[in-house]
Amino acid sequence: MLAQYGHILIFVLFGFGFAVVNLFVASLVRFSSHDRQQKIPYECGMEPIGTPYVQIDLRFYLFALLFVVFDVESLFLFPWAVVFRELGMAGFIDMMVFIAVLFLGLIYTWKRGALQWET
Repeated sequence: MLAQYGHILIFVLFGFGFAVVNLFVASLVRFSSHDRQQKIPYECGMEPIGTPYVQIDLRFYLFALLFVVFDVESLFLFPWAVVFRELGMAGFIDMMVFIAVLFLGLIYTWKRGALQWET
């Protein structure tokens, strides 16, 4: 049983080593200068004005989360449809409960106005 965990340890060490080597190579090839003029961002030949911080509207994040939720739903629906006959009525009821929960979430976000882009 300990030999089985050896493969996992090798995989983790390889992943960690890969990350360390990539960070080291990136530190060798990246641009580095101590000149203040070269460190400012280039904006079409104009001097940068104002702060680089821009507050992004929360609706973008909410819309992205909704996309992820319904993307995951579609990922669950396809394999379920492939083995639908083998699952029987219990599999059908489980999937209907899953879809109902997601549908209630969609109705909630719709009522809250998260899907409207008007300001």
